Amino acid sequence: MSGLLLAASQSGVNDNLFVIIAVSGVFYGTPLAFAALGEMLAERSGVLNLGVEGMMLMGALAAAWTSLNAGGPGWLVVLLALLAAAVTGGLVALLHAVLVVTFKVEQIISGLAITILAGAAGLSSYLASEWDLSRAPVPHRIELFDVAGLADLPVVGPLLFNQNLLTYLSWVLVAGLWWYLFRSRRGLHLRAVGESPATADAMGVSVYSYRYTHTVAGGMLAGIGGAFFPLCIIPLWSDGVTGGRGWIALALVIFGFWRPELILLGAYLFGAFSSLGLTLQARGIEVSTQLLDSLPYLMTIVVLVAVSSGRARRRVGAPAALGTPYEREAR
Repeated sequence: MSGLLLAASQSGVNDNLFVIIAVSGVFYGTPLAFAALGEMLAERSGVLNLGVEGMMLMGALAAAWTSLNAGGPGWLVVLLALLAAAVTGGLVALLHAVLVVTFKVEQIISGLAITILAGAAGLSSYLASEWDLSRAPVPHRIELFDVAGLADLPVVGPLLFNQNLLTYLSWVLVAGLWWYLFRSRRGLHLRAVGESPATADAMGVSVYSYRYTHTVAGGMLAGIGGAFFPLCIIPLWSDGVTGGRGWIALALVIFGFWRPELILLGAYLFGAFSSLGLTLQARGIEVSTQLLDSLPYLMTIVVLVAVSSGRARRRVGAPAALGTPYEREAR
């Protein structure tokens, strides 16, 4: 973790406190971005997924196990770890999709049950103990990548050219999702399913298929977000390693108005708050770490309370059919 406090600790302008906070925000915001973008996909289809935290934890578990046990060159092990995290998160999301899309279980109850089942006191903790994941640090990790030797450029160097592969992948993902949502036919269909599933069905769009596909894809992204913790931040496994970031991801979707580019910016803002205490301590500034550590969660509560009413949700752009099961009428 201290290794990323952070590439911005170069001499000169890059040692400026604000540059370090910005670089830390990008780094610690990356797992939030993956999880929130995944949740955005599910919610755009009309499925509310409160199981994001559980999916992140299971993804972190799968990534840590793979890194500790898989053989081969480091790059291949890391790739396998990310794949394992994505598949695991997707499988947990598939369970949620079966419950809420096929069996019409209340979406809030299903999501909470999944988070409790997979949570720090549940399946992830049990499996980590059985597999003894805390026996040694995760050996294969994702390191910072100095793009074309530009990492020492003032400000933009550490901010844009000295991040890790997942951060760069998240930028590509945001661009791809923006195009998918607002420039492709399938994105138009997805938005229609989230706004008015009956109308989409009448147009020949398979509501169930879109809800299944995007809920599972969202779970896969949450799994990758979870993998970021053992592969990039905390090398030694600990129960609840994601630290409740799944709940922040839920608020980020609202904070970003269900738009990928705004979600990314929100993730960096929350990431900066998440790392602020550590950043200030590293520079010898005495602060209340308890207060600073609580800031992202206080912001999450404020966002969720602010949009708790149906009218507020509509005003900030929530899909009209979010959380509403769809029952196809007989024809």
